Amino acid sequence: MRARVERFSERHLPNGVADVLVQVGLMFVLYFAYRLIRGLIDDPQGTAMAFQHGRSIIDLERSLGLFIEPDVQNLFGATGLVGDFASWTYINAQMTVTLAALVYLYVAHNRSFYFVRNMFIVSWCIALAGYTIYPAAPPRFFPEWGFVDSVASFTGVQPTDATADALFNPYAAVPSMHVAFALMIGVPLAMLAKRRVVRAFWMMYPVLVTFVIVVTANHFLTDAVLGALTATMAAGAAVSLARTRSVWRFQPMPATTA
Repeated sequence: MRARVERFSERHLPNGVADVLVQVGLMFVLYFAYRLIRGLIDDPQGTAMAFQHGRSIIDLERSLGLFIEPDVQNLFGATGLVGDFASWTYINAQMTVTLAALVYLYVAHNRSFYFVRNMFIVSWCIALAGYTIYPAAPPRFFPEWGFVDSVASFTGVQPTDATADALFNPYAAVPSMHVAFALMIGVPLAMLAKRRVVRAFWMMYPVLVTFVIVVTANHFLTDAVLGALTATMAAGAAVSLARTRSVWRFQPMPATTA
């Protein structure tokens, strides 16, 4: 049995079990920090501030002529085929797709995993600061503007339900980490892909996620832009960190045109 475990570790865990535990531990630390931030704003005053910030975003976009989110949702439908697909994607993009991508990177492209991991750590630190300083209610909390909570309609789970409340911070809208995560896995996976169709999919993945967060009324376009900026800043930080340790460099494989 021990020999089998060792063979499995050598084949699938390039740096051993201890390194896997370190990576998992880092993810848990980030998640608990996220939960701690939720506790800081989970009171009437914090909630009121979050709604005021949400209204400020609406006012900003209206002043710039960019408040198109209600029209986008009305055009494609909050429910129905597109709406349900968008809701399903929204639910799975943040956790299922992201975690699967990270596991794939760790196992199949370990030499590039640590660069991506560093991006995630830096981006989460930026996001946690944003959630603390500027908690903001998402569009779905403003039905007076015509928004419908597509995900709640799709799942039957309301934002105030105990299960949803225990897992997610409803006021963690600025920046949109759906967009940040999509960029931080989409671009690296596109660079590592050997096939053109795979590269194209991952390059378009952030665009799909941006559409999803808007059509489900979970984020404003402003949140998406700030999410992209967060990912860009995190990438810059990861590049700087890679200069200090060669194992943290991103090392794409030569891609074919097949």
